Amino acid sequence: MFEIVETGSKVRKSEYQQQLPEIRTQLLQVQAELRAANVPVIIIVSGVEGAGKGALVSRLNEWMDTRGIETHAFWNESDEERERPYFWRFWRQLPPRGGMGVFFGSWYTRIIVDRVFDRLDSRQLENRVRQVEEMERMLSDDGALILKFWMHLTVADQQKVFHKDKLDGVHANSMRKRFADHYDEFQRVSAQVIRQTDSGQCPWRMVEAADRRYRELTVARAIIEAARTRLNLQSATVVQAARAVATPISDAGRISVLERVDLTSNLDAESYKKKLKKYQTRLHDLAWEAFHQKRSMVALFEGWDAAGKGSAIRRVTTAVDARLYRVIPFAAPTDEEKAHHYLWRFWRQIPRAGYISLYDRSWYGRVLVERVEGFAHPTAWNQAYQEINDFESQLQEHGIVVVKFWLHIDADEQLRRFQEREQTPWKQYKITAEDYRNREKWRDYDLAVNEMVARTSTGVAPWTLVPGNCKKYARVEILKTLCKNLSAALEP
Repeated sequence: MFEIVETGSKVRKSEYQQQLPEIRTQLLQVQAELRAANVPVIIIVSGVEGAGKGALVSRLNEWMDTRGIETHAFWNESDEERERPYFWRFWRQLPPRGGMGVFFGSWYTRIIVDRVFDRLDSRQLENRVRQVEEMERMLSDDGALILKFWMHLTVADQQKVFHKDKLDGVHANSMRKRFADHYDEFQRVSAQVIRQTDSGQCPWRMVEAADRRYRELTVARAIIEAARTRLNLQSATVVQAARAVATPISDAGRISVLERVDLTSNLDAESYKKKLKKYQTRLHDLAWEAFHQKRSMVALFEGWDAAGKGSAIRRVTTAVDARLYRVIPFAAPTDEEKAHHYLWRFWRQIPRAGYISLYDRSWYGRVLVERVEGFAHPTAWNQAYQEINDFESQLQEHGIVVVKFWLHIDADEQLRRFQEREQTPWKQYKITAEDYRNREKWRDYDLAVNEMVARTSTGVAPWTLVPGNCKKYARVEILKTLCKNLSAALEP
């Protein structure tokens, strides 16, 4: 694979100086146009040790407007990063629409290094590569321009660089020497990863890096060319094709999974009092044990308006020490959140090892509200099912317990609760005209929930459908389910 960029290409100083003004002008121009078009740009710079990656990134920052660029080096992981899934550190650094992020190594570095030093076996490498492909596809489908550069040196050129560094007083550190000693193995693993992630949407660009002037001009031209291609796709036809349209969901006589939920489930006051205390005490103890074992939990609360999500969450938080949990409510996305992929705001809230996050609404808004109300194009929400499954699989793979609740009530009970809220002064803030408007699309939401459950209730993150007409019964069921899932995940 790498032989194609072992040609000895060089650029004379006079030629470099002659081309530089035009190159810099074009870079600034496409950067401004990408910003105006709200295209997020991710530039990945990876490759052989000693290939001048740092010098190249410094040059790009010199040539372009640094106010629109953020550079991130993913070297040693912090404790905060190790306590979260692998991709968390990358998601939180993604550039907003119109911004540009330069990533040293990015999500590729560690998987290659870990495979070379046998910290990943071949099966684990395949799984991680698949996750990389999925992430890049998601970001590209969301409008991002992803440019991946592999800076290559022959082993002879690498040794020349190391020797020159020593002569210049810049001594190669032990990590650089360790990589150089495994040059052939790094090349083999890198070639495998590059082949598997070299897609039409996100192709790799191989750059011969021995000559500084050649690599700088080559990368700059590639950025300009890719930007021009991407900007040309920002036509009226593309915008029109991406426009979301709210269309009724055809039921065609289908029976929703919610119709099988037994809403007659009930719990008398005395039984409720005993069971509430039992499971709250149990959850309190399990939460502390999870903290000591560094096992996190993410619990999602979805359901109809007025289904009792808030009151159920309060019964959970009453049981757990306040130092161990966070309640994270999600409503309409902010401008900052809209400037990123829809999963970005949820990735940022993943808890550290041993802590609990309770999500009041979640990423399932993509296939519920955004689908029914037409805020997301059908292509986008259809893709979201698999994106969500992959996201939750990564959480589970990291050891996070994922629990998902849908609180179900019938339309009559919802109306009764709406009216109660209107008549109770301290509850009036909960009821809005939007709540009544949503009732008009009850059947659309019902069928959207049915498809959501069918396509995202997986072995690692199944849905729990909670009968909610009786709030007491629902609260106990939720506490019992949390205890069951957390207990199963902990070591005896």
